[in-house]
Amino acid sequence: MTETTLADVAAAAGVSVATASRAMSGRGDLAADTRRRVREAATALAYRRRSTRGGRPAASARLIDLVLGRFHNPWADEVTTGAHGAASARGYDLVLTEESDFPGDDWPVRIRRRGSAGVVLGLISPTATQLAGVGEAGAPLVLLDPPAEGTHGLPSVRTTDTAGAAAAARHLAARGATRFVVLGGDPPFRYGRARRDGFVEELARHLPHAIVDAATSPWRAPAARDAALPLLRRREPGERIGVFAVSDELAAGVYAATAIEGRRIPDDVLVVGFDDVRGARWLSPPLTTVRQPIRDMAAAAVDLLADAADGGAPALAPVTLPTTLVVRAST
Repeated sequence: MTETTLADVAAAAGVSVATASRAMSGRGDLAADTRRRVREAATALAYRRRSTRGGRPAASARLIDLVLGRFHNPWADEVTTGAHGAASARGYDLVLTEESDFPGDDWPVRIRRRGSAGVVLGLISPTATQLAGVGEAGAPLVLLDPPAEGTHGLPSVRTTDTAGAAAAARHLAARGATRFVVLGGDPPFRYGRARRDGFVEELARHLPHAIVDAATSPWRAPAARDAALPLLRRREPGERIGVFAVSDELAAGVYAATAIEGRRIPDDVLVVGFDDVRGARWLSPPLTTVRQPIRDMAAAAVDLLADAADGGAPALAPVTLPTTLVVRAST
């Protein structure tokens, strides 16, 4: 006979897996009726939370899992540094877990067996199966910079993407750009869309007749170079093109395209990126960019988990940290 899972309980109660997990563990600010429906569904289905072999140990380990799609890139390095510092300060060890694209990837099972006190998911939109796997253990989750709008009712930490992009638009206009390019990312993740839209909308407010060319590119510098080339070729004599790329890596591709076209930064082309990862200042010229406080965001996510483990109430609204425009020689 197949064992009843938390996903089965959630479906019977008409709620998400995350809500069912909070109802069964007693965490979170849930309506009494919602909590009652979940518990009644669990009783009807003879659901039993795992607490021994294969599940969460009775005494949770002082571990926090950081799950990323890939490590060993500038963004992941910043996240790891921030999360490790916060975990150490709260008396936890940080476990690095990589999410793979393989159908049989069992990272939720491994987390459950470790008995982790909580899980930070960075740039990941968890599937219902993954949520159920972690939810079986009752471990709280926090989404760090979620790529999708929907968060399954989970706490999240993000940054002011729209406001940061608006600051980039005002800066390029003030620096004398007469034609504009916005280079978005593909897939069009939540934060990429927010940055693109924030830039375009701010330009429309300040320069309603400005020419704005738009393109999208996979989130890699070589692809961004290829996407930027035809837009830079539209430059008329005497024009200064102001380019906003929704990540620093895309901005690096714009640098390569500018060199191919024989243009100079910032004389002919002004470039602003977004992130302020470590490579931004080592581009030539150093890149003006919108800094998101990646380390602080990761630390905030860990603090939310540690607070939850200590019995604190979960954050009901996204935790949003401010961006800062860092002006360097590319503008």
